[in-house]
Amino acid sequence: MSKPVHMMNTLRCAARVWLAAFSLGAGCSTSKPDPNPLEGWQVRRPSSTLLSDRMIEDDYDAYIQALPPGEKRYVDGGNIWFLENSTGQTAVQIKIPLDGTWWIHALVYDKDKKRIKTLKYKAGRYRS
Repeated sequence: MSKPVHMMNTLRCAARVWLAAFSLGAGCSTSKPDPNPLEGWQVRRPSSTLLSDRMIEDDYDAYIQALPPGEKRYVDGGNIWFLENSTGQTAVQIKIPLDGTWWIHALVYDKDKKRIKTLKYKAGRYRS
């Protein structure tokens, strides 16, 4: 026995709708931001108020100057943060908006104010 024609058309139509919804949904997914490697660090005063941080200032200024022009143009005092952890390490976090993605450049310094690590990771998306 064959099914009525309208039942077959209904099944085909439902399958097409489901396939279209699945295809569109898969293309609209957003990726999660990268994990924050500075999670648990505490924000502190800007280093410009601390004479002992002159080495850090000079280093992160040189880092910013070496960025590609498309990134460097978005760096200003409002997107530079200073953090420290419980072991006395300092980090400079530079947040740069670029083509719909927030990028974090994190420069980590030891107690002697020497850079020991440089990180770059995605911190999320924004609408441009």
